[in-house]
Amino acid sequence: MSDALTDAPMLALDRVGDRLRAARLAAGLNLSDIADKTRVPLRHLEAIESNDFSTLPSFTYATGFVRAFARIVGEDEVTLIRDLRVELGRDQDSWTAASGDNVADPARIPPKWLAWTAALIMLAFVGGYGLWRSTLFDPQIAKVEQAPVAPRPAAPVRPAAAPIAAPLSTGPVLLMAIDDVWVRIYDKTDKVLFQGILKKGESYPVPPDANGPMIRTGRADQIAVTIGGVSVPKLGPANQTLSNIPISAAALAARPSAPAPDPTAAPAQTQP
Repeated sequence: MSDALTDAPMLALDRVGDRLRAARLAAGLNLSDIADKTRVPLRHLEAIESNDFSTLPSFTYATGFVRAFARIVGEDEVTLIRDLRVELGRDQDSWTAASGDNVADPARIPPKWLAWTAALIMLAFVGGYGLWRSTLFDPQIAKVEQAPVAPRPAAPVRPAAAPIAAPLSTGPVLLMAIDDVWVRIYDKTDKVLFQGILKKGESYPVPPDANGPMIRTGRADQIAVTIGGVSVPKLGPANQTLSNIPISAAALAARPSAPAPDPTAAPAQTQP
């Protein structure tokens, strides 16, 4: 079949196929162009231009192909379909396709790539849904998900550090009698600074300039000692006579918190 533009004047433009072919040639298109644009098989387009509609699957296919063809070449599809019915002398429902298909317009058939894309999306959706369902109803996974989460133990609260007392080695030393107690206070040269009985509640301030002051007493447990107003441990246990016990601020501050009894100390004796 010739597609030369020079053939156009020789056509009898009274049949549908002839009019479509003339319009195609006037538009400068080949049948392959129409096939690409309409997705109608080339053999069916050739049959339409040859007015051989008996080779088409059905009347529905014929009208669908003619509509698609007419749109591409700019012809009035409504008029062409009406003339096609008159030309074939058939109603729309009188032509039964051998295949049983009923496609009105092949141009509306989605391309293969679109169909494949839709199929892949559907497969992905079905697979994802199946995975979700298997995870949701898996008893092992459900058991793990429902397991209670043990609360984290609270961090232990450390007690605040006790304040460190200021150095006591330079404060004034004060001896106060808890009960009546005899004392002898002297320095390292054996110079007596005080000797006698401190009545209950009486106190004796150790001279800050004393040269290595020391004390002798038989009731060290009845003497309260402070350095700069801060209490320090007692000088010794009860019922022992203690001698040569340093009572300067530096010496008292350096003493242990609970002095052990002096095994060499003599039992307390009543002083004259």
